[in-house]
Amino acid sequence: MGSSSLLLFLFLCFYCLSQFTSHAQHIPDDEVKTLQIISSKLNNPHWKLGQSPTSCTGFNKTIGDKKYSNVTCNCTFDASTVCHVVSIELKGLDLNGTLPKGFGDLPYLRVLDLSRNYINGSIPTSFGHLRLTNLSLFGNRISGSIPDEISDISTLEELVLESNQLGGDLPSSLEKLINLRRLEDSCRDDKDAFKAQVHHLGRFFLCLESDEHFWEDAFNKRLCIDYPFCSLSANNFNGTIPESFHNLKNLKDFRIDGNNLSGKIPDWIGNWTQLEKLYLQGTSMEGPIPSTISQLKNLSELLISDLSGPTPTTQFPNLEDMKMLKTLVMRNCSITGRIPEYIGNIETLKLLDLSFNRLTGKIPDTFEEKGKERTKLDNMFLTNNSLTGEVPSWITSDDENNIDVSYNNFTGPFIDSGFCPSGVNLVSSYASSTRSTTLWCLQKDLPCNSGKPEYYSLYINCGGERVHFQGQIYEKDSNDKAPSQFFVETSDKWAYSSTGVFIGKEKSSYVAKNTSSLIPEDVLIYQSARLAPISLKYYGLCLRKGHYNVRLYFAEIMFFNNQTFGSLGKRLFDISIQGTVVRNDFNIMEEAGGASKGIYEDFDATVDGSTLEIHLYWSGKGTNSVPNKGVYGPLISAIAVTPKFDPNPGLSVGAIIGIVITSCVLLALILGLLRMKGYLGGKDIHDKEDWKSGLCPIC
Repeated sequence: MGSSSLLLFLFLCFYCLSQFTSHAQHIPDDEVKTLQIISSKLNNPHWKLGQSPTSCTGFNKTIGDKKYSNVTCNCTFDASTVCHVVSIELKGLDLNGTLPKGFGDLPYLRVLDLSRNYINGSIPTSFGHLRLTNLSLFGNRISGSIPDEISDISTLEELVLESNQLGGDLPSSLEKLINLRRLEDSCRDDKDAFKAQVHHLGRFFLCLESDEHFWEDAFNKRLCIDYPFCSLSANNFNGTIPESFHNLKNLKDFRIDGNNLSGKIPDWIGNWTQLEKLYLQGTSMEGPIPSTISQLKNLSELLISDLSGPTPTTQFPNLEDMKMLKTLVMRNCSITGRIPEYIGNIETLKLLDLSFNRLTGKIPDTFEEKGKERTKLDNMFLTNNSLTGEVPSWITSDDENNIDVSYNNFTGPFIDSGFCPSGVNLVSSYASSTRSTTLWCLQKDLPCNSGKPEYYSLYINCGGERVHFQGQIYEKDSNDKAPSQFFVETSDKWAYSSTGVFIGKEKSSYVAKNTSSLIPEDVLIYQSARLAPISLKYYGLCLRKGHYNVRLYFAEIMFFNNQTFGSLGKRLFDISIQGTVVRNDFNIMEEAGGASKGIYEDFDATVDGSTLEIHLYWSGKGTNSVPNKGVYGPLISAIAVTPKFDPNPGLSVGAIIGIVITSCVLLALILGLLRMKGYLGGKDIHDKEDWKSGLCPIC
């Protein structure tokens, strides 16, 4: 045993022995009865409840990673003879019962965490009686509205209601929760690691778990900081953000992604000057981004996307004083003008997403990492803007970072390699005026590379290998090299363009594989899928002009089809064909009736040039942390494109009639000519008549 472990061992021995008394410790009978009712309501098999448990250790059990039951008691009451429950954590256990109101009968309860289960019901009003510091119901089936009584918990330090089925208006009474606090994740990891070290020393020290003060003394040596936090993301809230929320001036983290809110982002948001993280993706709120956002100088993460309604254009907001930004997302917010030079001078910035706006001008040189011919940023997405000038060499030569500058109006440089760039996504990024000197893949509308459209059908097994299905060969599409790229199939028959990175799980795969037995193995096209965080476009290239049927195959193979936390994911994305939105907020599980069930959708398409475009786009809605972080965005299993015209037509009726008439006229002319020449007997008759008349035909 090393010296540090020996010191820890001796410290624990001393502490445990000093806490030992001849008096038996017990939990009061009324609390035991309440715990029994709670356990029954939750369908919880993990608690072993005796008549009078002497400590909380009988409740504690680790099932696996992020799956555990932990109940903490404070046993310092009545000369250390009475224990009261102060903390209950039932995390990742897939409990499928109803949220009990009995929690409100535990007067000493300070922490309640029921994250990642399958619990239903509404939030009991009895919670308002508690003096909770932490309340987390993340990832359940909690429905109804947030009761006003929650705002009576004046001691509340952490409120996490993310990824549930809550709805209605946001209660204005939440303004009273001015003391929202939470421990930072890094602190929690330190405590968990320390606890694990304690458990490794043996069961003898389990007595320590009954004393809350021990953990506070041993682990809270200023490792943890208070962190005001409120997460309401991925629910069904509507209405506006209440004006009373402007009083939450100590808030440091506010997340309300993926709800159905209305109105504009309030100007008073500038009052939240302590804010460090602001998540407003896919909220359905209207623009523009208020100028007061410039007052949030402590922001490290700012994510706003897909502002809706009659959104007026807006100039790039002033973010010059945000010196600590690490993540900046302002996607599809109708932002106009140039990208400010100072954005490239924010040394902490690692992810920049300004895609789907109306930005103009050149890419600032301040984004270049001098002397290394690459960008300073790990991820930079500027797709679908109107940027001009030449693409800087430090972008085209950057093969280390994820860069997407596709769909802009650049005029150079001239790329004569003969091959489409693969390290940086540059598809359709050059202005129409450069068409005569630009590679086909850099041009608008992706003209046919071979010059003559020849194809009239297309079959792709997205994310998978080459397979036979329903008499057709679906081509291989298993490339998984980069998160943001343009990939062209070897015959130039089809291609795809992917944009974005999964925030919170940047190293994630962009191809999914089915692990469920619900999809028969012979249905090969549902065994894999291609994923994208933001935008995924498939192109049918060199197609003949005409009308087509586009069949898109889907199967949700990343969520589960059972009564567990993993089945609670909600993936939403839009589908566009040839630039026209054909489905908003498409939900595979809802359409198919569950996970791991294959379906297809048919759409009509017309090809006027030679390219067919299928676009899947994530507008910030749905869940993004179920069953794990970074599970969101478009998913597609296969594509089949077939013509609505006969690709090998015979002669039409009109052509046949024309040929018959032409043939008859030609035949009549030939016969007439032959008759005139006497080959059909006409000349002999005239000669005989001449002899009879006494005339000589040669005179």
